[in-house]
Amino acid sequence: MNHPGQLEPDPGAALLDLYDTALPEVYGYLLPRCGRRALAEDLTAETFLAAVEAVRKKPPPELSVAWLVGVARHKLADHWRRAAREERGLQVLDGGVRDVTEDPWDERLDALLAREVLGTLGAHHRAALTLRYLDGLPVPQVAEHLGRTHQATEALLVRARAAFRHAYTDHCSPGKRISGRRGRKEGHDD
Repeated sequence: MNHPGQLEPDPGAALLDLYDTALPEVYGYLLPRCGRRALAEDLTAETFLAAVEAVRKKPPPELSVAWLVGVARHKLADHWRRAAREERGLQVLDGGVRDVTEDPWDERLDALLAREVLGTLGAHHRAALTLRYLDGLPVPQVAEHLGRTHQATEALLVRARAAFRHAYTDHCSPGKRISGRRGRKEGHDD
């Protein structure tokens, strides 16, 4: 309830106050999920720009670090959708789509190697696996983030797991020279 002469709190100022606390949290959320510093920095900037736009609307959202991480999750999903569209366009130009066979699996993987292998997958597979297994979202929420139906998302997750396993197996196949830790190919700079 507004009283005459009482000023409404400025949501822009509240966002500015939250910025120093939220910035490392938002960036820390994005970096391990996208694996590239420059991309994480760009998506962090997009997150805060979207937050500025959101607080200018009436009524402004309730500001919190959790809300900003949610905005970051949406920005990351948007990035993956754009990357997947680009990849599909390139595949059409290139003349083919990779054939991936189904192969369910339940193994624990080295986290660093898993991130490296995840980075080699197509954007649509990377997005689905990250949202489902790193973020722990249920399939319906993954579907919502990716703009797909529940059934299409389940099928995508099956293909993504198979593609991940195939890439992981190829990455660790005998005969590849490994330096430092399991799965790191010699001469492979990241």
